[in-house]
Amino acid sequence: MKRFHELSEAEILALAISSEEEDSRIYQSFANRLREDYPASAGIFDEMAEEERGHRHQLLDLFKRKFGEELPYITRQDVRGFLKRRPIWLMEGLRIDAARRQAEMMEFEAAQFYAKAAERARDIDVRKLLGDLAEIERGHETRASELERSVVESASYDEEKETSHRLFVLQVVQPGLAGLIDGSVSTLAPIFAAAFATGNSWDAFVVGLAASIGAGISMGLTEALSDDGEITGRGSPWLRGFVCGAMTAVGGLGHTLPYLIADFWTATTVALVVVVFELLAIAWTRWKYMETPFHSAIVQVVLGGLLVLATGVFIGSS
Repeated sequence: MKRFHELSEAEILALAISSEEEDSRIYQSFANRLREDYPASAGIFDEMAEEERGHRHQLLDLFKRKFGEELPYITRQDVRGFLKRRPIWLMEGLRIDAARRQAEMMEFEAAQFYAKAAERARDIDVRKLLGDLAEIERGHETRASELERSVVESASYDEEKETSHRLFVLQVVQPGLAGLIDGSVSTLAPIFAAAFATGNSWDAFVVGLAASIGAGISMGLTEALSDDGEITGRGSPWLRGFVCGAMTAVGGLGHTLPYLIADFWTATTVALVVVVFELLAIAWTRWKYMETPFHSAIVQVVLGGLLVLATGVFIGSS
């Protein structure tokens, strides 16, 4: 993956073109999926999709004038710093609030990208167009917030509160949830395998402590190095790394600490109860903040966690 500051002006324009095309297709998907139940919101998404296509044509025309017909193939996935998008537009029963929040995230990221790109551009025509698009995308953030008001007449959200909430999700909830899932689920197998292999609470505690802290360090570094926050606005990578690493360690320590109880079966019973609460908490957080349908979150997290748990018990007992 390339870093943003390593891109040439031609590559920046090519990246902008592919991004606008992707965004227009996402907005059109939202419009098509919501049209039957929310025609007013679908109309707004139609307009946003059309505007993104217009931006793409502007960028493409400028690229042809400056760099010719040979367009480099480069997408968000090829550049470090972009937020990975979950394909919520493919979900059954797409929720209007999920689509609205996704649109806000997309426009926020686009505005950040164009502002940074304009700062780096040296060609005056390129700099002007990128700067203009940055202002337009900032205006779209406000427009995206109109989607909920088109469905719920009494809704009125303070812009600063919305921005604060968005940044909280990006900088704290997402890395924290990733860490909690990894810490709670990935440590189940080694901890319970050690517990049932030795039948000794202290041995299980030592293995769990090592697995939890080791996983916390690994996940923290991975998160910190994955995205510098320059384009996505996700804030300090070290803050996100700390949150992710701390929650990973907490997730593993939750079912490790019960093994400080000397009696093995009492400790194991308490640990299993803690595991159930951890998995339910993860499922609830995914539903609350990540727009995942609750039944899907339950199946994915709880079922997956129980399978990992059963694997550890089976291996430890064999």
